Amino acid sequence: MANKEILLVAEVFANEKDIDKEIIFQALESALEAATIKRHENKIKARVSIDRKTGDYETFRRWEVVEPNDEVDGDVEFPESQVLLEVAQLENPDIQVGDFVEEKIDSVAFCRIAAQTAKQVIIQKVREAERKKVVDAYKDKVGELITGVVKRLEKGNVYLDLGGNVEAFIPREEMIPREPVRMGDRIRGYLKDVRSEVRGPQLFVSRTAPELLIALFKLEVPEVGEGLIEIKAAARDPGSRAKIAVKSHDPRLDPVGACVGMRGARVQAVSNELAGERVDIILWDETEAQFVINAMAPAEIESIVVDEDKHSMDVAVATDSLSQAIGRGGQNVRLASELTGWELNVLDAQLAEEQQDEVVSKIRQTFIEQLDVDEEIADVLVEVGLTNVEEIAYIPVDEMLEIEGFDEELVEELRSRAKDALLIQALASEEKIEVAEPEQDLLEMEGMDEELAHKMAAKGILTMEDLAEQAVDDLLDISGMTEEKAAQLIMKAREPWFADSQGE
Repeated sequence: MANKEILLVAEVFANEKDIDKEIIFQALESALEAATIKRHENKIKARVSIDRKTGDYETFRRWEVVEPNDEVDGDVEFPESQVLLEVAQLENPDIQVGDFVEEKIDSVAFCRIAAQTAKQVIIQKVREAERKKVVDAYKDKVGELITGVVKRLEKGNVYLDLGGNVEAFIPREEMIPREPVRMGDRIRGYLKDVRSEVRGPQLFVSRTAPELLIALFKLEVPEVGEGLIEIKAAARDPGSRAKIAVKSHDPRLDPVGACVGMRGARVQAVSNELAGERVDIILWDETEAQFVINAMAPAEIESIVVDEDKHSMDVAVATDSLSQAIGRGGQNVRLASELTGWELNVLDAQLAEEQQDEVVSKIRQTFIEQLDVDEEIADVLVEVGLTNVEEIAYIPVDEMLEIEGFDEELVEELRSRAKDALLIQALASEEKIEVAEPEQDLLEMEGMDEELAHKMAAKGILTMEDLAEQAVDDLLDISGMTEEKAAQLIMKAREPWFADSQGE
């Protein structure tokens, strides 16, 4: 009868929990092993083997084969469950350390107590098997869109019922801010991670990830799902605004219009799913400057200055479009930066033009004074893109000869004068640094101390304005300076720049 009960238990649990019957048999064996060990006063080791077809089972007492233990005079530490290698090899010469010697003993009956023990073990095994089954089922779905019903809410965290006793978890920080969510609501999310944990959630879902936006457009726009339109990038301010960059692989297809849909139906469906998040659809362009111009929409860009070294762009817009380009709280420029991967600095076009004219005028005057040339030659040097005397001193002669009206004699003379000017500057700089003292604004700047200010003065950095013009790498040769500290000091020195820009 007990044998039939074992088969019945395995059958029922396997069917009810949709778990492999082998896992149930292993749980029953563990329970019977526990009951066997409990029946003995000494802590023995036991193994139970159940016949999967008949339900019959056998019990074996086990001794682990070990080396002699010097702490117990070369004997075993636990004689109830261990045996010396040399003793075990008397009967089995091939046996090794770590193997087991077994002896068949009477089995405990599959009674109520054993059944209760088995039940606890089975429940634990079933839970482990169910959790493993969930991980196996969803580990290949990471990065996909999943849909579930809100099962419960805990301190802003949301638990979704995906059906089939599968539960997903959305942490509070991955929920759209101020999104009204109630029990029973059906919502979608981006499966961000699947982790095999002993307890707690295993499926981690996000409602704020940019990938969710892309997945929703794949769902709503057939051309995206079919690969005719590619979403190159996405950026989000969850629940408020988002931008996506789209590219068409079919020249006859308008990617922006396709994503917007008839009367905005497609983009509106995505927006509704994201708690009203407004989505700007941007045409992707392989020319990075043009892509930035598109990303800054609806603001109209008047000019762009690209700094490849800093991977940044200065974007100039008309004065009346400045607030639109920046966006509320800097939202528009922040999303555009995230979308394009460039650091974008929005400037007033008129102010930028004035600053550029001022820079050009300074460069021209520098050439006139240091190279002892007339305005005509200085203007030519500026027009071809030369910005300082050092460039003229070391630019290849061939490139200088390409300038209209420049012959070899003029080029050599300019290069010679440029090198002389650099030498004079170096000597003057060394003399100045020896007696340089930091200005009061640098000494009083937040984060600055007197010793550090004098170290900077020795490098020719005397004022906050001097510091603001430095790059992080320029400061790293100062004793005790770190990248983080250098960045903080430079940004502090640049604060007046931003204050002046906002004031205008």
